[in-house]
Amino acid sequence: MAQTGFSFGRLLRSFGYAAKGIVASYSKHHVNIKIHTIVALITIVLGALLSISAMEWALVILCCGVVIVAEMFNTAIEALVDMVSPEWNSKAGLVKDISAGAVLILAITSVVIGLIIFLPKIIALLD
Repeated sequence: MAQTGFSFGRLLRSFGYAAKGIVASYSKHHVNIKIHTIVALITIVLGALLSISAMEWALVILCCGVVIVAEMFNTAIEALVDMVSPEWNSKAGLVKDISAGAVLILAITSVVIGLIIFLPKIIALLD
């Protein structure tokens, strides 16, 4: 039977589970999330150096967060697919490919947004 009502203990445990999931996402087997995180950190440093506006910061932080979260979802989907279909299966492979494709679309979209924000500022510095 599900428990109802608020409990600080349950809340703390749920944060613990979430932290465990974040740490698991950065295990040695998951390289892509590390790449996305490094790019996000570089982007944040670049934003500070180029003094981007508050709205630009909001877009940069949103893009960084969405791409990293998408990669975490992709990792979770791949783990689930591997669990329910340990042998090679074309449909399981398609699910994994679609999930990876979604991350790629978000990453490309974020790069385009980054170019819109940063390129004019970099060009202005070079003039």
